Amino acid sequence: MSEQIKERQIEINIWGDNDLDLLFKINAPEMMELLGGSESKEQILKRHKRYLELGEKGKMFSITLSPDLEAVGSVGYWQSTWKNESVYEIGWSILPKFQGKGIATIAVKLAIKEAIMERKYKYIHAFPSIDNLASNAICRKLNFSFISDCEFEYPPGNLMHCNDWRLDIGK
Repeated sequence: MSEQIKERQIEINIWGDNDLDLLFKINAPEMMELLGGSESKEQILKRHKRYLELGEKGKMFSITLSPDLEAVGSVGYWQSTWKNESVYEIGWSILPKFQGKGIATIAVKLAIKEAIMERKYKYIHAFPSIDNLASNAICRKLNFSFISDCEFEYPPGNLMHCNDWRLDIGK
Protein backbone atom coordinates (compact mmCIF):
# COMPACT_ATOMS: atom_id res chain seq x y z
CA MET A 1 0.00 0.00 0.00
CA SER A 2 1.34 3.42 -0.89
CA GLU A 3 1.97 6.04 1.75
CA GLN A 4 -0.94 8.45 2.25
CA ILE A 5 -0.17 12.16 2.13
CA LYS A 6 -1.45 14.47 4.85
CA GLU A 7 -3.66 17.41 3.89
CA ARG A 8 -1.17 19.96 5.19
CA GLN A 9 1.42 18.66 2.71
CA ILE A 10 -0.69 19.63 -0.31
CA GLU A 11 -0.95 23.12 -1.75
CA ILE A 12 -2.79 24.35 -4.80
CA ASN A 13 -1.24 27.37 -6.48
CA ILE A 14 -2.71 29.56 -9.21
CA TRP A 15 -1.42 28.41 -12.60
CA GLY A 16 1.58 30.42 -13.76
CA ASP A 17 4.04 30.65 -16.64
CA ASN A 18 6.39 28.29 -14.80
CA ASP A 19 3.76 25.50 -14.92
CA LEU A 20 4.24 24.79 -18.63
CA ASP A 21 6.74 21.99 -17.86
CA LEU A 22 4.13 20.36 -15.61
CA LEU A 23 1.60 20.49 -18.44
CA PHE A 24 4.02 18.67 -20.74
CA LYS A 25 4.49 15.98 -18.05
CA ILE A 26 0.72 15.62 -17.62
CA ASN A 27 0.44 15.13 -21.40
CA ALA A 28 2.33 11.81 -21.26
CA PRO A 29 0.55 8.96 -23.11
CA GLU A 30 -0.17 7.01 -19.89
CA MET A 31 -1.80 10.13 -18.40
CA MET A 32 -3.94 10.88 -21.45
CA GLU A 33 -5.08 7.33 -22.28
CA LEU A 34 -8.61 7.91 -20.93
CA LEU A 35 -8.77 11.50 -22.22
CA GLY A 36 -8.54 11.07 -25.96
CA GLY A 37 -4.75 10.72 -26.20
CA SER A 38 -1.77 13.04 -25.96
CA GLU A 39 -1.88 16.52 -27.42
CA SER A 40 0.61 18.08 -29.82
CA LYS A 41 3.08 20.71 -28.63
CA GLU A 42 0.90 23.41 -30.22
CA GLN A 43 -2.20 22.12 -28.41
CA ILE A 44 -0.32 22.09 -25.10
CA LEU A 45 0.84 25.67 -25.62
CA LYS A 46 -2.77 26.71 -26.37
CA ARG A 47 -4.01 24.90 -23.27
CA HIS A 48 -1.35 26.62 -21.14
CA LYS A 49 -2.47 30.01 -22.52
CA ARG A 50 -6.13 29.18 -21.73
CA TYR A 51 -5.18 28.25 -18.17
CA LEU A 52 -3.30 31.53 -17.73
CA GLU A 53 -6.22 33.53 -19.14
CA LEU A 54 -9.19 31.89 -17.37
CA GLY A 55 -9.94 35.13 -15.52
CA GLU A 56 -13.54 35.29 -14.31
CA LYS A 57 -14.35 31.92 -15.94
CA GLY A 58 -12.59 29.84 -13.30
CA LYS A 59 -9.21 28.93 -11.85
CA MET A 60 -6.49 26.47 -12.71
CA PHE A 61 -3.96 25.34 -10.12
CA SER A 62 -0.74 23.41 -9.96
CA ILE A 63 -0.63 20.95 -7.07
CA THR A 64 2.56 20.95 -5.02
CA LEU A 65 3.75 18.61 -2.31
CA SER A 66 5.64 19.87 0.77
CA PRO A 67 8.33 20.12 1.91
CA ASP A 68 9.99 20.36 -1.53
CA LEU A 69 7.03 22.08 -3.26
CA GLU A 70 7.43 19.60 -6.09
CA ALA A 71 4.72 19.95 -8.74
CA VAL A 72 2.74 16.69 -8.75
CA GLY A 73 -0.36 17.54 -10.80
CA SER A 74 -3.09 20.00 -11.63
CA VAL A 75 -6.66 20.75 -10.62
CA GLY A 76 -9.03 23.38 -11.85
CA TYR A 77 -12.59 24.48 -12.39
CA TRP A 78 -14.13 26.59 -15.10
CA GLN A 79 -17.49 27.88 -16.24
CA SER A 80 -19.34 25.46 -18.47
CA THR A 81 -22.84 24.97 -19.76
CA TRP A 82 -24.35 21.57 -19.06
CA LYS A 83 -27.93 20.75 -20.02
CA ASN A 84 -28.69 24.45 -20.59
CA GLU A 85 -27.43 25.45 -17.14
CA SER A 86 -24.32 27.45 -16.21
CA VAL A 87 -22.20 25.32 -13.88
CA TYR A 88 -18.60 24.84 -12.92
CA GLU A 89 -16.80 21.86 -14.36
CA ILE A 90 -13.83 20.46 -12.44
CA GLY A 91 -10.94 18.34 -13.61
CA TRP A 92 -7.64 17.05 -12.22
CA SER A 93 -4.50 15.10 -13.09
CA ILE A 94 -1.84 13.59 -10.84
CA LEU A 95 1.53 12.43 -12.19
CA PRO A 96 1.84 8.61 -12.08
CA LYS A 97 4.47 8.33 -9.35
CA PHE A 98 2.22 10.35 -6.99
CA GLN A 99 -1.05 8.53 -7.69
CA GLY A 100 -2.74 6.42 -5.02
CA LYS A 101 -1.59 8.61 -2.11
CA GLY A 102 -4.75 10.69 -1.62
CA ILE A 103 -3.28 13.80 -3.26
CA ALA A 104 -6.05 14.24 -5.84
CA THR A 105 -8.80 13.95 -3.23
CA ILE A 106 -7.20 16.68 -1.10
CA ALA A 107 -6.46 18.94 -4.08
CA VAL A 108 -9.99 18.58 -5.48
CA LYS A 109 -11.41 19.39 -2.03
CA LEU A 110 -9.24 22.55 -1.89
CA ALA A 111 -10.34 23.61 -5.39
CA ILE A 112 -14.00 23.08 -4.47
CA LYS A 113 -13.51 25.39 -1.46
CA GLU A 114 -12.23 28.06 -3.87
CA ALA A 115 -15.23 27.60 -6.17
CA ILE A 116 -17.64 27.85 -3.24
CA MET A 117 -16.10 31.17 -2.18
CA GLU A 118 -16.88 32.64 -5.60
CA ARG A 119 -20.63 32.11 -5.09
CA LYS A 120 -21.32 31.96 -8.84
CA TYR A 121 -23.00 28.63 -9.53
CA LYS A 122 -25.12 26.15 -7.64
CA TYR A 123 -23.35 23.06 -9.01
CA ILE A 124 -19.92 21.80 -9.90
CA HIS A 125 -19.73 18.78 -12.22
CA ALA A 126 -17.00 16.23 -12.84
CA PHE A 127 -17.01 14.02 -15.95
CA PRO A 128 -14.50 11.20 -15.47
CA SER A 129 -14.41 8.40 -18.00
CA ILE A 130 -16.47 5.44 -16.86
CA ASP A 131 -13.18 3.49 -17.01
CA ASN A 132 -11.33 5.90 -14.70
CA LEU A 133 -11.95 4.08 -11.44
CA ALA A 134 -9.73 6.39 -9.36
CA SER A 135 -11.42 9.61 -10.46
CA ASN A 136 -14.88 8.12 -9.99
CA ALA A 137 -13.84 7.06 -6.46
CA ILE A 138 -12.73 10.62 -5.69
CA CYS A 139 -16.18 11.88 -6.69
CA ARG A 140 -17.78 9.39 -4.30
CA LYS A 141 -15.37 10.29 -1.45
CA LEU A 142 -16.15 13.99 -1.84
CA ASN A 143 -19.93 13.44 -1.78
CA PHE A 144 -20.66 14.22 -5.40
CA SER A 145 -24.00 12.76 -6.50
CA PHE A 146 -23.93 10.34 -9.41
CA ILE A 147 -26.36 11.70 -12.02
CA SER A 148 -25.89 9.34 -14.98
CA ASP A 149 -23.46 8.04 -17.53
CA CYS A 150 -23.24 10.31 -20.54
CA GLU A 151 -21.44 11.16 -23.73
CA PHE A 152 -19.08 14.07 -23.15
CA GLU A 153 -16.92 15.84 -25.70
CA TYR A 154 -13.29 15.95 -24.61
CA PRO A 155 -11.08 17.03 -26.16
CA PRO A 156 -13.10 18.89 -28.81
CA GLY A 157 -14.09 16.45 -31.52
CA ASN A 158 -13.74 13.36 -29.30
CA LEU A 159 -16.80 11.86 -27.57
CA MET A 160 -16.05 10.05 -24.31
CA HIS A 161 -18.29 7.73 -22.33
CA CYS A 162 -18.28 9.43 -18.91
CA ASN A 163 -20.05 9.55 -15.60
CA ASP A 164 -21.74 12.82 -14.69
CA TRP A 165 -21.08 13.61 -11.04
CA ARG A 166 -22.59 16.73 -9.47
CA LEU A 167 -21.88 18.52 -6.20
CA ASP A 168 -24.18 21.20 -4.82
CA ILE A 169 -21.92 24.12 -3.87
CA GLY A 170 -24.79 26.55 -3.18
CA LYS A 171 -25.02 30.04 -4.57
